[in-house]
Amino acid sequence: MKKIIYIMLLLSVTFSKAQNNKITFDYDAAGNQIKRDLCLNCTNANYKTTNSKEVTALKEEDLQKFFPEDVISYYPNPVKEELYLKWELIEGNLVTSIQVYGLSGQLLKSYSGLEKNNAQNIPFQTYPSGTYLIVLSYTYGEQKNIKIIKQ
Repeated sequence: MKKIIYIMLLLSVTFSKAQNNKITFDYDAAGNQIKRDLCLNCTNANYKTTNSKEVTALKEEDLQKFFPEDVISYYPNPVKEELYLKWELIEGNLVTSIQVYGLSGQLLKSYSGLEKNNAQNIPFQTYPSGTYLIVLSYTYGEQKNIKIIKQ
């Protein structure tokens, strides 16, 4: 019985075919995404682009939602030069401050007095490549975090 199960397992592994999908992105010198390619069932020798999206200007659908229930968006991630944050002011629960932390927990930059704003650009040019944490603080004391990758 064990031999039969082993043979069936060996045959299923042999005849199964792994998916070979690939997504590639191209960026301009400022770190803005300019091209997105999706290749389905590609091999290294046979790379075929099936879907391509040119990014010419920042549009609402390009923004990544922070959480589905939130009205906070950010773009791009990964970032090269500058991170763009945008939020809507709803029901008095406003963004009061934003802190940028390194992965070691060190506070790198803090932005305060944002109650009247609905967007903030955060420059990343001077930071080395790595992972960063953006912490948004709200009027009612709540905090939310975004993990950002710097290329």
